[in-house]
Amino acid sequence: MNRTLLTRRTVLQTAALATTATLATPFVRGAYAAGKLSFGVWDHWVPKESEVMVKLCNEWAAKEKVDITVDLITSNGDKDLLTLMAEGQARAGHDIMGLRTWYVSAQADNFEPVDDVVLPLIEKYGKTTQVCEYLGKINGHWMGVPTAYGSSALPPCARIDLFKQFVGLDVQKMYPVGPPDKELTDAWTWEYFLTAAEKCFKGGYPFGLPMSTCTDAINNNGVVFTAYGAQMVDVEGNITVKSDATRQVLEYFQRLVRFLPDSVWAYDNASNNKALISGQAALIQNPPSAYAVAKRDAPDIAKQLWTFHSPKGPKGRFDPSGYYYWSIWNFSKNKSAAKSLLAFLSMRESQDQLVNTSTGFDLPVFENLSDFKIYEEEGPPKGTNYNMVPRGDVIASIVGYPAPLKIGTQMWAQATVPKMIAQCTQSGKSINAAMDWAESEIEGFLRS
Repeated sequence: MNRTLLTRRTVLQTAALATTATLATPFVRGAYAAGKLSFGVWDHWVPKESEVMVKLCNEWAAKEKVDITVDLITSNGDKDLLTLMAEGQARAGHDIMGLRTWYVSAQADNFEPVDDVVLPLIEKYGKTTQVCEYLGKINGHWMGVPTAYGSSALPPCARIDLFKQFVGLDVQKMYPVGPPDKELTDAWTWEYFLTAAEKCFKGGYPFGLPMSTCTDAINNNGVVFTAYGAQMVDVEGNITVKSDATRQVLEYFQRLVRFLPDSVWAYDNASNNKALISGQAALIQNPPSAYAVAKRDAPDIAKQLWTFHSPKGPKGRFDPSGYYYWSIWNFSKNKSAAKSLLAFLSMRESQDQLVNTSTGFDLPVFENLSDFKIYEEEGPPKGTNYNMVPRGDVIASIVGYPAPLKIGTQMWAQATVPKMIAQCTQSGKSINAAMDWAESEIEGFLRS
């Protein structure tokens, strides 16, 4: 089997060749009974996990007598997106492509339906989340196979010691490994979160909550809207941003930002991680990547980190989540082999290897696959990532839902939520003016 790592140069060369109706995809020479197959997959942040992915593909190919090529494509510089768009335009390239959260819908017309892969997985491993289905099921058909590989949630991760010292809350007792403490979790609301933010700010350890237009800010801020029932657009496509619920959330952010450092308005997706790992922040909302780096570079900090679920709002408790998918181009010449590979990679045994190698970074996409031992065992402190997985009353959430996918995608891409917050917290505009601005922006999305 041939494994290659795509660089920016090779991606740009590929895009150029697309205009000649073919992409320069490397294949292993030789013909076997089941033919050839090529797989373009994200080069995971956890390097060893990419190696496991290649190993699993190799095992499947040897058994099925398929000549397979796996290309690990970095997301640095959006090289994975460049490759995806180039191949979709050229209608040539890999047989299977890995896709970030919103990109199943972006290329849905070029993908093969995969109901025959996903529906048996749901029957075997239980249902997936509402958000996962929203992003991957287009016009009644699954157009991408959801996978734990690259999927993750962004719940709070806080310093155990600082929360005890300044907030008076034992986060390990509130959300242990196992059933949560009902009394503590009932009190863990967004109003309590505001009080905790104030206490930590005054103690010299503010929350590292991005308020910029980076994707972490979109995720984190959007979940507060969901918890208060503030929808920008309803399921029918009606603009509903002007509401009492939206006003309530914007008033909430006007209070919250007073207890955040000024730097949060310029955060990128790595800034909150750095704030936590360097010992400057008491809490962030993030996948377990921050813990993994702290364990390597700042072990004394890592020993004090604990992940737990988001606060509760009037409409429930929601954790920001993002999902990763594998899709098959409808111009693939070996669709049957592609579906066979994706079914194999989706089996518990394969997903277990991937999730364990990620040290719990990855989020299972089916409800009966949330019991991988890595979530209980990763540490120190042991079980630190257990509550990254939505359980109990926790609902996976994403900005844009339940709006029609085309509109939801635009609200995400244009960072409408954090921009609206900035309007009435940084730009001196009233809440009414901020909602007027958002309404105008969304009207533009509807016309496009």
